[in-house]
Amino acid sequence: MSRRHALGVACVTGAAVVGGSGCGRSEDAPKPQDAVRGEVIARTSDVPVGGGTVLMDSKLVLTQPSDDEFHAYTAVCTHSGCTIQQVTTEIECLCHGSRFDIATGEVLGGPANEPLESFELTVEGEEITLAPQGEDR
Repeated sequence: MSRRHALGVACVTGAAVVGGSGCGRSEDAPKPQDAVRGEVIARTSDVPVGGGTVLMDSKLVLTQPSDDEFHAYTAVCTHSGCTIQQVTTEIECLCHGSRFDIATGEVLGGPANEPLESFELTVEGEEITLAPQGEDR
């Protein structure tokens, strides 16, 4: 094998290793929500009754299906990983039209077929806090 050929093979192999390492998501990789665990993430007045809001930085959806009933879900759609952009009476992913229930995170309409991951919250007065690691449902 010539030196030129050996260097070419090494370059291609190195590029494949580096390029492939960004594919998929490791279960051990930190989630955007981990950065705000144990912190106040919103005020109750930020979350409309019968709807919700998307916290883009922490990739969270907060909902309030009825008075004083709050839920938190990942804002990453289970269909193809798009960020959920809108909450009305449903959680909506505008990329491909998946819809989720604001009270349960369950799929209401596809193409997604898995519910949204939920996160435990505490509400004290007006402050909504994301539970520390390990306290999710």
